[in-house]
Amino acid sequence: MGKLIIKSAFLSACMLAPLIAPTTYAADLISADDPEAILNIARGFGSARLTEDSAGDPKISGRIDGTKYGIYFHGCNSDGERCDEIKFGTAWVVEDRVSLETVNEWNRTKKFGVAYLDSDGDPNLDMAVNIDYGVTIENLEDSFSYWEKIVPAFKEQVLNQ
Repeated sequence: MGKLIIKSAFLSACMLAPLIAPTTYAADLISADDPEAILNIARGFGSARLTEDSAGDPKISGRIDGTKYGIYFHGCNSDGERCDEIKFGTAWVVEDRVSLETVNEWNRTKKFGVAYLDSDGDPNLDMAVNIDYGVTIENLEDSFSYWEKIVPAFKEQVLNQ
C-alpha cells in the first residue's frame, strides 16, 4: 500500500510539473513577423526608426554609439511579411583602404560579425540573427548587445579608429 501511495504521488508530481514550471509561451517570443517589437528593442540601444528597403521588406535604420546601421529583414514573402531572419549591417566609406588580410583576420578570430569588402573596396560588417519561430526578448536583446560590442571593436581593430 505504501509503495502505491509513493508511486501515485510521484506520478501526480510529474503530471503537475509542466503546469508549475516556468514556461515560455508564444506570446513571449519575438519573430521577424513583428518589426515593431524589434524596433522597440533597437530603441533601447540608441535611435532607430522603421522604414522599408527597395524590395518593400521592413528595415530598421538605427544608430549605436554614433555609428549608423541597418537591420534588414530576410526570407519575407512577396508582401514583405512572414520574414524569418534579420541581419544587422553597417558599412564605412574609407580613404585608407582596408586590406583583405585585415578583413580575413577579423573573420578568422571573431565569433560574431562577418566582415567583407564591397565592390568599391569599402569595409562592411554584418551579423545574421535567426529568429524564425521566435526568440525571447532577452535573447534578442543579447543579440543587440553583441552588435553593440562588435561595431566599436571592428572600428578599432580593422579601421584603426
